[in-house]
Amino acid sequence: MARGYRPVPRDQAFLLPPDMRDWLPADHPVHLVIEVVDRHLDTGAVHAARRTGGAGAAGYDPDMLTALLVWAYANRVTSSRRIEGLCRTDIAFRVICAGDVPDHVTIARFRAGLGEAAGALFDQVLMLCARLGMGRLGLVALDGMKIAASASASANRTEETLRKLAAQIAAEHAATDAAEDALFGPASRGDEVPAELADPRTRGERITAALAGLQAARQAADAQRDAAADAYLQAAATGRPGRGSRPAAADVAAAQLRLGQVTAARHATTAGWEKRNAEHLAATGKGMRSRKPVPASDHSAVKHAAAMVDRAKARAAAAERKAAEKAAARKGPGPVRNITDPHSRLMPVRGGGFIQGYNTQNVTSEDGLIIATELTASPTDVAWFEPMAGAAQDAAARITAGRPASPDADGQIGLLLADAGYLSEHNLTLDGPDRLIATGRQHHVEQAASGRQPAGGWHRTGPATTAMAARLATSEGIAAYRHRGHIGERPHGHIKHNMAFRQLSVRGMPRAAAEWKLACTVHNLLKAITAGHLNTTALTALTSC
Repeated sequence: MARGYRPVPRDQAFLLPPDMRDWLPADHPVHLVIEVVDRHLDTGAVHAARRTGGAGAAGYDPDMLTALLVWAYANRVTSSRRIEGLCRTDIAFRVICAGDVPDHVTIARFRAGLGEAAGALFDQVLMLCARLGMGRLGLVALDGMKIAASASASANRTEETLRKLAAQIAAEHAATDAAEDALFGPASRGDEVPAELADPRTRGERITAALAGLQAARQAADAQRDAAADAYLQAAATGRPGRGSRPAAADVAAAQLRLGQVTAARHATTAGWEKRNAEHLAATGKGMRSRKPVPASDHSAVKHAAAMVDRAKARAAAAERKAAEKAAARKGPGPVRNITDPHSRLMPVRGGGFIQGYNTQNVTSEDGLIIATELTASPTDVAWFEPMAGAAQDAAARITAGRPASPDADGQIGLLLADAGYLSEHNLTLDGPDRLIATGRQHHVEQAASGRQPAGGWHRTGPATTAMAARLATSEGIAAYRHRGHIGERPHGHIKHNMAFRQLSVRGMPRAAAEWKLACTVHNLLKAITAGHLNTTALTALTSC
């Protein structure tokens, strides 16, 4: 039985070690983060993004703020207010800041202003991991992940609504300007906010950007449709329209072009007969024995071409009615843009439903390093295979050059794995590393490999797709493709679940892309630490090299 309780002398004075770094064990990972940022990364780009030399107190060291963000994201903290609070109460955070407490506004502005410096940090950490022997390139996987934006889906507006809001804000601004001119006069008062300090992401600017985005998307779609129609019509004018169905926008014009060509041909035939007949009559005094061609309007080919024009017009009218009926029966609002973050989009997610967010594209090495990454506003993945494959090849060359000894001496990726979201004839046939792209869901691919289902892509066909389906039906193909899930999706699980990074904290594509690069940088650094590659001994060896 215990004799009593320990005393609780909260007023007892303590003498802490004079060196703050001794407040934590020597093997605490925060020491590694500080040393990596201070001694092994070139933070010149981060310093360039900070303004110094003006009036006021000295600013916080960008290296310290960088280490603070890295440590915070590694410990599931992304709120600038929580980071500020931990700088007061958590020993690791206090050691990073050396006793200073940067306020949450400073932290938030520093994060929002990283810009391209975040990409430089990502590349340098990747090269640091390569120097530590990481980055196995035998198998790499490309995968996309949806991440929520710092915006609500309820802030989406249609083009009509955006036009009304823009007009309303313009009227409000005009009324405000008129009232201020009446009160202060039209000249400047001298207390205006400098242009370089004004925040461009006001509500009016966001509405204007969202409206411009919708208009640009519609114009791009119209231009693409018109370009396809023009290309088809130009080919048809030469008599070689090409195979496949004609673009819908060129249907009537192509039929009218064909009618004109057939009619002109019949007129030319009639004119030629009349010329020959006149020459024969002048030479012999008799006309030709051949019968005069029927008038162009009565010729069967012209009638058939005219009927094709009528059918094309009927199809166009039916398509227009169908589009109107579809628009009237549509449950959703149609194309929308978000007025909180105009660059974000509604993204479909696994299991059904949508989120307002972005689509990240990541190429991961066999040992879990993200070697190439991009934040996109595209809801689908297929268009990003080519640029990400190119970025992965560039990263592979840099990794191989940075490693002291590499089994992949040629700097080439062995095999690139991707799911069916990247399947297209173009992606299967373009230059680049050897690849396996699924022609369906994984269980369908495995059923095809076992013979329980015919090989082939669902509705997508083509020689390259057929060849890929046949390759995936082999035991070697299915064995290699089975690695895609744990290579490509494991970093997503780590970032979303272990780092608790499920939503961006900043708005707009440039800032959001920088924050995503920061999260991937932290992932790679944590991977090096937890795998045992990054430790004090390894850093000492790198410093001595």
